[in-house]
Amino acid sequence: MTDEKSGAGTPVPQPEEVNGPRSADLVTGAGAPRTLEVVEVREGMFGVHGSGDTSGYGGLVQPVAMPGASARPYGGWFDEVVDVLAEVLEASGVRFDAAVERVVVDPPGAHAELTLHVHRDHLVEVCRALRDDQDLRFELSLGVSGVHFPHDVGRELHAVYHLTSITHGRRLRLEVSVPDADPHVPTTTSVYPTNDWHERETWDFFGIVFDGHPSLARIEMPDDWPGHPQRKDYPLGGIPVEYKGATVPPPDTRRSYS
Repeated sequence: MTDEKSGAGTPVPQPEEVNGPRSADLVTGAGAPRTLEVVEVREGMFGVHGSGDTSGYGGLVQPVAMPGASARPYGGWFDEVVDVLAEVLEASGVRFDAAVERVVVDPPGAHAELTLHVHRDHLVEVCRALRDDQDLRFELSLGVSGVHFPHDVGRELHAVYHLTSITHGRRLRLEVSVPDADPHVPTTTSVYPTNDWHERETWDFFGIVFDGHPSLARIEMPDDWPGHPQRKDYPLGGIPVEYKGATVPPPDTRRSYS
């Protein structure tokens, strides 16, 4: 019998395909299947086993899933943008399927967003095409951020770019995945100069190296800081802080969960 509080005995969710028509077909594509790729399954509070946790989450089983490639029709203006981008890239001698690994439309429904997973070797060409073509005109990059998925083997580090077309009132996302052992991505500052500080911050916190950046130096942490503190494998620690006569211990000594 399953414990409703702790979730003990709950079967581990597997990668799933959700089929059937959805709402807002103009945005998501009528009846297009949605595939989720499970990269990790977390168990227990904070991923720790046998800790004597009394919160009721000791038996929690939670998959970490990312949306897989979407099928056409993508819906709305998404198809138009993908088609125009493919045409522009082909005209410049770059195959679309070599530059764009997959097209993802997620989440389902009226608030769907378009994400293009781009191969790092063609990132600059894709950005330039999205910026310069009159039917695309994604003139503004809102910045670059990093994500660390330790269990996404061979694709542990993700650089994410948020682009906006002021001309057409559209937004899309570019995502580049690189292995932890080779965390190199070409800089996009030649196309979007405002990405300069964002790429520095992403390197500072995640260790993604942006090749060709004019000055890839730390921007938040001290120059001599060891490691990259927003990675999930970065050790939890700190220094004692004195506040109003009391000393606040570093987080790794306040309570141990292992």
